[in-house]
Amino acid sequence: MKINILGTNYKLKENCNVSDYSGLIENEAYTDFTTKEIIIGDYDTEDTNSIKNLKYHIRKVKRHEIIHSLLYESGLDSNTDWATNEEIIDWIAIQYPKMKEIFSKLNIES
Repeated sequence: MKINILGTNYKLKENCNVSDYSGLIENEAYTDFTTKEIIIGDYDTEDTNSIKNLKYHIRKVKRHEIIHSLLYESGLDSNTDWATNEEIIDWIAIQYPKMKEIFSKLNIES
């Protein structure tokens, strides 16, 4: 799937295998800024030991990687420490649905 990140086209690739994307060896997803690809690993939806709400988790992972690409394309990845900090990226990815709900209720989402 193609997505536009601040004027730059990225490919969002889902259900990717470690054999094809070595970046998935240590990560469940990653963004390759050189190829403009967001790589999401293959989740075993049949695994009974998996997270119970796997769909929520996958959406959060996608948001996380999109936030990385937004910060990269805005130039913040090389000018700040916080823009590459996994903790703040995760915070934004996790809190975004709550922020969106608040903004929507107040009719200030754009």
